[in-house]
Amino acid sequence: MQPIAIAGPGAEDLAGALTDRLDGRTAVVNRANGDDGGNANDEATDGGVAVEASADRTDADTEVTLGGDGEWTGRGRVDGLDAFLDGLAPDHDYLVAVGDSRLRVPTVLLGADADSEDVPGTVIAAADAPAGVDLDRLVADLDAAEPWITRETLVRRVEASADADRAGAIATFTGRVRARDAPDDDRTTHLAFEKYEGVAAERMDAIAAELTERDGVFDVRMHHRTGVIEAGEDIVFVVVLAGHRREAFRTVEDGIDRLKDEVPIFKKETTEAEEFWVHRHD
Repeated sequence: MQPIAIAGPGAEDLAGALTDRLDGRTAVVNRANGDDGGNANDEATDGGVAVEASADRTDADTEVTLGGDGEWTGRGRVDGLDAFLDGLAPDHDYLVAVGDSRLRVPTVLLGADADSEDVPGTVIAAADAPAGVDLDRLVADLDAAEPWITRETLVRRVEASADADRAGAIATFTGRVRARDAPDDDRTTHLAFEKYEGVAAERMDAIAAELTERDGVFDVRMHHRTGVIEAGEDIVFVVVLAGHRREAFRTVEDGIDRLKDEVPIFKKETTEAEEFWVHRHD
C-alpha cells in the first residue's frame, strides 16, 4: 500500500482530486478536528464508490455495518494511526490520510505558513492551496515512494502463490526495535535505516529466489522498512510458504540471517544518551 498524508487548508479537496487519479483500491482516513488520536473516520474507495463512516455511536469499541452489496460503514477506536494503517494495508493499494501530518509517510503540506520541519514524513509537495499542486507529478512521486508493507501483506501474497495448495506451513519472522538489552541500559528511542536504492531490493529479491529453489519451499517474501522506526515498532519481515514446518522454519532463519549479512542497509541508533551508526560503534 502506498500511503500519503495531506495537511493544511484545503486538504479534503486535494484528497478528493488525488483519489480520482489513483488506479487501485484506496482508503481515505480523515482525522476529526480536535481529536487526540483515538478516533479515526475512514472511507474506502474502489472504482469510484465511497463508503463513509457511520455517524451513529454505540457502546461498542468497534461498529461495522456490512451491506448486501459488499459496502460497509464503520466506526471504532485505534491506539494510533500506524496500527490503523497496518490493518488497512493488505486490502488497499493507496491510503490518503487527511488532516494529519504526524505520520512518517510521504506528505503534502498546504498553506502559506506550512513548515516541513513540523512533520516527520518526507514532504513531496507543498503549495499555498490545492490548485498549486501538480497532480500528475504527485501521483508519480507517490508511486515511487516507499510502500507501507506489513507482515500480513506478505502472508497474503504467499497464500496467493500458484503452489499454495501444496503448502502445509507458513512461517514468519518479524524484527522490531528493542528498547534495551538489559534493564540498566540506556533506552533506545528509535532507529533510522538507510539503504542503497535499488541495490538492497535487488539483493533481497535474489536471496528470496535462491531460498525458493529449495525442496519443499514454494515462496519467500522479505521486506525491510527504512527511515525512522521507534522503539517497539516493526522493522523487517520474512515470510516463507513451504510444504512442511521444518522447511519453513529453517528457511525463515536462513532468510533473516542472509538479509542481515548481505543486504546493504545501514542503521543509526539513538538512545537517551547518544546517537551512533551501529556498524561504526565499538
